[in-house]
Amino acid sequence: MYPEPGGIRPGAYSARFHARRGGVFRLSERVYNFAAGPAVLPESVLKKAQSELLSYHGCGMSVMELSHRGSEFAEIHAAAKERFKRLLGVPDTHEVLFMQGGATAQFAAVPLNLMGGGSASYAVTGNFSGIAAKEAAKYGAVSTAYDGSGDNFRHIPRQEELDIAPGSAYFHYCANNTIFGTAWDYVPETGGIPIVCDMSSEIMSHPVDVSKYGVIYAGAQKNIAPAGLTVAVVDKRLAGRECAATPQVLSYQKMIDKDSMLNTPPCWCIYMLGLVLEWIEEQGGLEEMDARRRERSAILYDVLDNSKIYLPHAERTSRSMMNVTFRTASAELDAEFVAGAKKRGLMNVKGHRLVGGMRASIYNAMPVEGVRALAEYMKEFEVGHHA
Repeated sequence: MYPEPGGIRPGAYSARFHARRGGVFRLSERVYNFAAGPAVLPESVLKKAQSELLSYHGCGMSVMELSHRGSEFAEIHAAAKERFKRLLGVPDTHEVLFMQGGATAQFAAVPLNLMGGGSASYAVTGNFSGIAAKEAAKYGAVSTAYDGSGDNFRHIPRQEELDIAPGSAYFHYCANNTIFGTAWDYVPETGGIPIVCDMSSEIMSHPVDVSKYGVIYAGAQKNIAPAGLTVAVVDKRLAGRECAATPQVLSYQKMIDKDSMLNTPPCWCIYMLGLVLEWIEEQGGLEEMDARRRERSAILYDVLDNSKIYLPHAERTSRSMMNVTFRTASAELDAEFVAGAKKRGLMNVKGHRLVGGMRASIYNAMPVEGVRALAEYMKEFEVGHHA
């Protein structure tokens, strides 16, 4: 019924596990981790961090022990920032900031810095963009440019569906909706209104024209580093407008002035970011990451589009290449699928409670072999349960 993705031999992935004991696979090494975040990291990055854990470059201290004001960490910080700017093509008009508090802190930082007590427009296409809009409403008037809650966020609006209020200080959208498995495939036209984008789930997975954005922000734990670091790319022309009540750690201008060193930064996470970015560069950069995300997602969507038991959540034209969401006809069958996946070392495929079903998060570090293993399991599960 299905074409074999990449010619994988059924059951080939089981070589990663010890023999069955009592019907359960005993893990021998690493599993395939489909978690939405904190998420999978490149194995080579983890091994390098492990090798440097006790003594970074022979200094006799771990990165977690280095002074953030010392020369060793200054080099780590500068290298990570420079590599981030190079990979994403950040122009001189923008600054890269290493912040804390996750995307959730940015939900407040954006209106505090940009709204000026006026108004802003928000496209609500999922859970987190909805939370961001509610947070912004504490600091000014929020106009809803689009609300996808009516169909449980299965759809990403096209340009003609957006109602961006004239005079808005900015327009905000979330590029990829992790929970619902939808993603924007274009940059909206706003008539000159600055664009703010939450790219937490897809940062560094494809090339981006940064010049089109006023602010890009991303919690790092999904695609580029461990939890604890937030990256913000800010058009310097928008900085310095924060309201008087803005906490200094959320002020873009103060963070620019201090080169993200206003307070002690998340040193370990910045170090790990640098290693992940080095890995991305070695793999071929964002063009290669884009090709891989297309290959990985196509394997899973091919199974879904040829299936008689799986129901994808997102509309075809709104599908995410980072988070593939689907379910079966019953919660009981979904639970059986998740349990069976775990026995095979296919971990964290249970869907979010707001959607149910299953979710496969296939970020940069997910090897295509892991996706093929999940696709094989999906097909075998269907054969065993399709009447």
